[in-house]
Amino acid sequence: MAIKRLEHVGIMVRDIQKSISFYTDTLGLKLKGELDHSNGTIKLAFLGFEVDGETEIELIEGYNDALPAEGKVHHIALKVDDVEEEYQRLQNLNVSFVENEITTLPNGARYIFFEGPDGERIELFEKIN
Repeated sequence: MAIKRLEHVGIMVRDIQKSISFYTDTLGLKLKGELDHSNGTIKLAFLGFEVDGETEIELIEGYNDALPAEGKVHHIALKVDDVEEEYQRLQNLNVSFVENEITTLPNGARYIFFEGPDGERIELFEKIN
């Protein structure tokens, strides 16, 4: 199995700048990077404590404007060395994928989402260093 660790937890937000301020100013996390998704709509920000190997928080603006009162956690992401290899392995195990193609972000990171047994979203995430 090629899964390495929990990479990040994605949280849907309405106002990414307001959320960045909360997580940095109020909670003390560090902004590690921001980027616009390759779909041109979604904005992403990654935060952490600048510790090697840490699990990051990913803020996601523009995915869903009708956020529920509960359940704003959008997904968990699992770090892999080769997203294509792990995608094929899970397909062979009849895992249900949310998407049919691997997405590449402007920073070179690659991902694809699949579902757990109760429909929870899980992401395979290949980070380019």
